Amino acid sequence: MINLYDLQGNLLNMDGYKGLKLTIPSPSYDVVSEKIDGRSGEIVIDKTLQPRQLTADFYMKAKDYTDSLLLRDVIHRQIGSGEFYIAESKLPYKRWRVQFSDGYDMDRLSHQMQTFSVPLTVMSGLAESVGTTQDELTFNSDVWGFGQGLIFEEPKYDHSTVTFRIFNAGDVMVDPREMPLDIIYRGQSNGLEIKNNTTDDMWKYNGNTSDTENIFLRGVQSFKNSTSIFKDTNKKLITLAPGWNDFTLSGTLGVFLISFNHRFYYF
Repeated sequence: MINLYDLQGNLLNMDGYKGLKLTIPSPSYDVVSEKIDGRSGEIVIDKTLQPRQLTADFYMKAKDYTDSLLLRDVIHRQIGSGEFYIAESKLPYKRWRVQFSDGYDMDRLSHQMQTFSVPLTVMSGLAESVGTTQDELTFNSDVWGFGQGLIFEEPKYDHSTVTFRIFNAGDVMVDPREMPLDIIYRGQSNGLEIKNNTTDDMWKYNGNTSDTENIFLRGVQSFKNSTSIFKDTNKKLITLAPGWNDFTLSGTLGVFLISFNHRFYYF
């Protein structure tokens, strides 16, 4: 069984039809290689994950023939109008952001019943967690489940010390150039540096903040409160490798709080 959700995460009304099966193929890559004289084979220069082509199978049962025509139009409108999320009902905490990618035909079994298979494209090639790191990371919450890389130790994503660890439960690096990643520093600082010792990424602000001001690293942008400070930074980004990431802060003054908010991403 499968469910559909809008981009705000709300369950779509599927009265009259239901999702039977979601077929998820393996990841595929665009590999750039180069042959070197005197060496066997080739070496890989670059490897890029390609969009994923999913297939969703549905079953429709209407009250009569006229109702089947009306329901057909509802389905076309819901599925063919834009992007949405799709998830398997047995793994509802992993979802795929998909868009309708090609035409499909409905196989009429009777005046009331039809089946149809819908091709869907996942442009990122990845599934994502429904929950974010600002949700409680326990199986007792409503947004996490097995198969998401969670560990028995509940990781923390709000810290008030200059050294700390951030856990990425996903299969791939969280890169703010491709995925939402918010880092918020609240408090006083002078020449704040945020360094991920695991990836060797380091972000620096050549300025200061008072104890009532906030620094926001939102995607590739940097703000102090609501004002861009990108030109006053070293113009670098923080990424998160799969697993534990060890961080060190420099330039902090007094009491502060740093918070990380992001999802996890899966093959």
